[in-house]
Formats: sequence, C-alpha cells, structure tokens
Amino acid sequence: MSNALIRPDSNERLHQVEQALDTHWFARPSFVLIYLFFVFFPLLFSPRADGLAWGLSLLACVLFILLFRFSTQARPENAVRGLPSALPALLSAGIGYALIPFNPGGNTFLIYAVAMLGQTQPIRRAVLGALLLLGLMSLQFLWVMPTLAIAGGYSLMVCIISAMVLLGVYFAQLQERQVAELKRSRDEVQRLAQSAERERIARDLHDLLGHSLSLIALKSELAGKLIERDPQAARQQIGEIEQVTRQALKQVREAVTGYRSDGLAAEVAQARINLLDADIRLEQHLIPLPIKPEVESTLTMVLREAVTNVLRHAEARSLEIELKIRQGQLCLSIRDDGRGITAKQTEGNGLRGIRERLRAIGGRLSIDSSPGHGTRLDIAIAQNWQLPAPEGGQ
Repeated sequence: MSNALIRPDSNERLHQVEQALDTHWFARPSFVLIYLFFVFFPLLFSPRADGLAWGLSLLACVLFILLFRFSTQARPENAVRGLPSALPALLSAGIGYALIPFNPGGNTFLIYAVAMLGQTQPIRRAVLGALLLLGLMSLQFLWVMPTLAIAGGYSLMVCIISAMVLLGVYFAQLQERQVAELKRSRDEVQRLAQSAERERIARDLHDLLGHSLSLIALKSELAGKLIERDPQAARQQIGEIEQVTRQALKQVREAVTGYRSDGLAAEVAQARINLLDADIRLEQHLIPLPIKPEVESTLTMVLREAVTNVLRHAEARSLEIELKIRQGQLCLSIRDDGRGITAKQTEGNGLRGIRERLRAIGGRLSIDSSPGHGTRLDIAIAQNWQLPAPEGGQ
C-alpha cells in the first residue's frame, strides 16, 4: 500500500475532490430551473406559439421537476437491474416526445433523459439508450418539422449537447469512484495503524511488566520461606520487591505518557485533516526541537484542545501554528481569524484546563483576542523543556 495515502496532501486532495462533487451540476436543483428555460426558448421566436403550446410546456416542466427529484435517488446501487432505475429517463423522454409536436423545445427533456441514463446506468447501457432515444427524436423531427434541413439541424444540435452531457456525467462518476477509493484507502491505513498500535502496546507491556512481575513473584515466595528462620533476609527481599515495584510503576507511567501522545507533529497532521473537513486552512511553522517527552505531551494536549475550540466555536477560515525558541524559551503560538472571544470567555473550562496543564510544567498562557478579530494563544515555557545533550556532542 502506498505511503502517499497517509500524507496530509492526500487528505487535502480527497477534500478537494469531495468539494468538486458537492458543486456538481446534476446534484443541484437550481440546474433544473436554469436549463428549463430552453424549453420555452423556441416559443419566444415562433409567431405560431399559442396558449396551448405555452400551457403544455409549463405542465411538462412541472412533471419533469417531479421526475428529476425522483431520479436523483435512482442510483445504480439502488436499482433492481436495468429498467426500474431507467424509468425516470424514459418518462422524461416521453414528456419530450409528447411536447415536440407543439413546441420543438421539448428536445430539452431528451437531453435530460440522456443525463439520467448516465447517472443510473452503466456507461455502455447509457450510450445505447441515448442512441435509441435520440434516434426516435430525429424521426419525430422529420415528421413535425417543415423541412429536412430544419429537422437535421435540430437533431444535430441535440445530439452534440447530449454527447457533452453524457461525457460530463461519466467523468463525474469517475470522480465519485476516486473519492470512494480514497476513503477506503484512508480507512484501511487507519485500521492497520490501530492494529499495529495495539500490537506495540502488547509488546511493550510484556517487556515492561513480564520480567518485573516474575521477579516480584520469585522474591515474594522467597520472603515467605525466609520470614520464619531469617527475618532479616526476608525484610531485605521485601525491600527489593518494593524497589522493583517502584521501578515497574515508573516504566509504566513513562510508557503511558508515550501512548497518550504521538507527538506534536502527529497531532498537527491530525489537526490538518480535521480542519480540512471544516474548510479551515492550516499554516504550520514547526522546527524540530529536542523537547522532553512530558513537555511535548502537554503541548500536544494543549494543541488538541485549542484546535477543538476553533472547530466548535471560532467560525474561522484559517489557523496558524508556530513553534520556535525565543530568548531561550519554548514558544508555541496558535492563531485563528475567527470571531474572537470576550474577556469573560478567556476563563472558560477549556482554557482553564490549558493553564493548569502548562502550570504543571512551568509554562504560561497568554491570550490576545477581541470579538471579530480572531484569537491568539501564546504558550511559553521558560526552562526545563529541553532534553539534555548527549555526552560528547551538542
């Protein structure tokens, strides 16, 4: 499986494709209202257009709108093989055939019928159905039009437009399949990552606790045997049991700290995905720094809380995250362009929790915000945030 599937840009690509599909012309009811104008277009220039032609054209549009609403739900996966899913297209074509003797603009419903076939049928069946419908329309034009040239002109125009529409529907379906494949790939990557994480936790717990618990059991058994004949040796074993227990507890705490957070970089990557889903652009400026695990874990939780607040309350369009060193201090800035907060809101539970976490590692939080001008969180940790340099190197 390609590693590209788990890069942030692949999630951004998925979001862009989903947005393109959301604005797809056939998914918008306004499309019907716009292009139904062409049903009435020939009547505007025909001296023989009477009230009957106008009335039938209006009735045909009303019937088609009902069919269109139904056809958007007649997807291939919901069809019972062939005819049921094609029924809206056939009825739309029937409306067009019935209207053409009174109004040549009825050919518009044939174009809609071709689009519906493209939406509800496999591509080969859609092409064959379109050829059949357009062929019958051409024969009808030969019957109702005064000259062969006019009939041929109408037929050619409708066929060209129908071909373009069918191609548009086909490529839109390709995009839909691409989105579905990207989603499946992303879900599979997440599933494999979770499985690998569970295996890692199991191995770590076995390595951390297996030896310690075995040693505790052995020394407890030995202390039980010695307690009667050699109390001093038994007390020594009990003391060693206490040391082993404390060491095991320390190792478990360190491991749990690592499990709680995969680090700032991973949290920023997850934030990018969540922000993209909410149409919020993320700018990040992070430099690799030797940060202590407990400090990085705290900053990760602070970042998570801040991003959650932006998603829920800020109504922002962009978010900027910056990590740097300034005058020996570790500084993390989180800035959005949302609606801002009031002075009273700066003491809410979420921000109070951030202050408490930072206070535990010697950090401080400052907030710069006003209604309508966004919010900026500045986190500064003055000391004891950096890992010690290894011996013999900087």
